[in-house]
Amino acid sequence: DHLLCVCVRLQVVLKIIKHYQEEGQGSEVVQGVLLGLVVEDRLEITNCFPFPQHTEDDVDFDEVQYQMEMMRSLRHVNIDHLHVGWYQSTYYGSFVSRALLDSQFSYQHAIEESVVLIYDPIKTAQGSLCLKAYRLTPKLMEICKEKDFSPEGLKKACIGYEHMFEEVPIVIKNSHLINVLLLDLQEKSTVADKHELLNLSSSNHLEKSLQLLMDRMDDMSQDIGKYNTYCRNLSKQQQQKQQYLQRRQQENAQRQSRGEPPLPEEDISKMFKPPQAPARMDTLLIAGTRGVNGRRSPSIKRLFLPAYSTGHWKFIVLCLKESIHELINSAMNGSV
Repeated sequence: DHLLCVCVRLQVVLKIIKHYQEEGQGSEVVQGVLLGLVVEDRLEITNCFPFPQHTEDDVDFDEVQYQMEMMRSLRHVNIDHLHVGWYQSTYYGSFVSRALLDSQFSYQHAIEESVVLIYDPIKTAQGSLCLKAYRLTPKLMEICKEKDFSPEGLKKACIGYEHMFEEVPIVIKNSHLINVLLLDLQEKSTVADKHELLNLSSSNHLEKSLQLLMDRMDDMSQDIGKYNTYCRNLSKQQQQKQQYLQRRQQENAQRQSRGEPPLPEEDISKMFKPPQAPARMDTLLIAGTRGVNGRRSPSIKRLFLPAYSTGHWKFIVLCLKESIHELINSAMNGSV
């Protein structure tokens, strides 16, 4: 069934934030399990617990056993223990990866209503809580079940980077007592609201976001190069195959004119094995990374605001977006 919204208790949000503050460092992500229940067309997330940090040397640690023991302990104290998804922090919006795709597919394949909560600590630190819920689209679920990531498989499924993930609206729920307390604290607060619309302090974050975006564009360019090489090798092999068939046909015609039997039949498919087509899923995942879109647009506009009087800043932003879209579209055209 289609989920209309995800209701998250404030306790869960605070636990996720605390988990990152205690164990997250820089680009290192933290992950955990979401617990709750499904009520009609909405998913209620009422509790969570983190995955403990461990290294490859901890051979005795069993992650599945740890989760089972935690859910068993929660059930003993009458707390919701049903598995409804997982959460993960992100570093400058670069959360779209093959690992996330495989993990979410495993969760969603076992529990259809499962979601992944993506927490952005950098944007949250700037004063705006950034917590989003995602699910895999039905098209992507079918492709992952068939495990056909070839160009022909993706073309047959008619799937692009915009059809991979679907965002589910989030509603953060508080108890009535907490709402009353927050309103009381808001009235007693002496902090004045300051709106620094022209503040360029986010330029460092913007620079880092653009740098990560350029890195992903480099990865996409490499994947496009691999696919173009595959296309050239395939075309060259097809030409060699046609030339061989023509020579064989001419030789059979000469043998027939001499009264000789034709050449024995040969398995052409074994002689000309087609080259292995590169998987295109990584390219789709790279194209699906849009950490700068909708996230840094206000910062970009502020940086180019001095040129507003001449009307040039809109042109600059448009050029940036068109250059990104052009590279993405070239990758998509190459995949088909």
